[in-house]
Amino acid sequence: MDNRAGEMQVFVRVVEAGSFSEAARALLMTPSTVSKLIGRIEARLGVRLLERSTRRLSLTAEGQVYYERSLALLGELDDLEKGLSQGAARAGGTIRVNASVALGALGLEPLLPAFWEAHAPIVVDLSLSDEIVDLYLDRTDVAFRVGPLPDSGMMARRIGAAHRKIVAAPAYLERHGTPRTIEDLAHHNCLGFNFRRAAPVWPLKESGRIVDRAVHGSLLANNGETVRRMAVAGVGLARLGDYHARDDIAAGRLIEVLADAVEGDEEQVNAVYLGGARLPQRVRVFLDFVCPRLQLFLEGG
Repeated sequence: MDNRAGEMQVFVRVVEAGSFSEAARALLMTPSTVSKLIGRIEARLGVRLLERSTRRLSLTAEGQVYYERSLALLGELDDLEKGLSQGAARAGGTIRVNASVALGALGLEPLLPAFWEAHAPIVVDLSLSDEIVDLYLDRTDVAFRVGPLPDSGMMARRIGAAHRKIVAAPAYLERHGTPRTIEDLAHHNCLGFNFRRAAPVWPLKESGRIVDRAVHGSLLANNGETVRRMAVAGVGLARLGDYHARDDIAAGRLIEVLADAVEGDEEQVNAVYLGGARLPQRVRVFLDFVCPRLQLFLEGG
């Protein structure tokens, strides 16, 4: 009997567990049975899906494709069975979403009530973090990412751009003065981030070209919201996305400085997701609803 769906489930569990023994324990199978099953898949396909070592398993290029397609097919199978068993005419199920703290809280969360009015059966499992998540390992369906995208097999839908601004509270500028030139930043408390991908530099326009200017400060945070709050509290200068500082600037809690120096300083905002042509219906309707509205939010609409 053909049980490729069952084999895919075992393969996915092995990849996510990182070992045959851990997957076997979760599946109530023996490690040898799991190993033979993976070997049978590889023999049928004529390619090697996993590289084995004494310490860990790793996916080959073919294994990565098989893993992604397996996730998509199994997701569609789940959607099909849930839809038929519940008699639902609309998309349903759970969609796991990740976004940066600021973009999620300011841009995404306000859209959810209207989304649920249109698509009540869909459960949104939302996580906010400025760290980049691994969509495969974290079982995330959609991640909204600010910044350059790594070269990967994932799909991406461009939403817009986040333009950067350097801002500070009026109280801070009264105490320390307003920076007039890039060189003045050396005498200011520049609040930063502690991500592995974050460098202690601000890309600034100098003599007609962008230069990475080294900065220093008393705060390194793992999310932009902490940096924004400290800036509002008068701790120092912050380099934030315009959508993040928009309300504070309008209310006078923050003031933009060195506007000419950040001209052209922007990062792309994309929705990154798994599935490709076999995108589950719940993910498709979520992206179709959220992406154009997030674009308007980034544009200030």
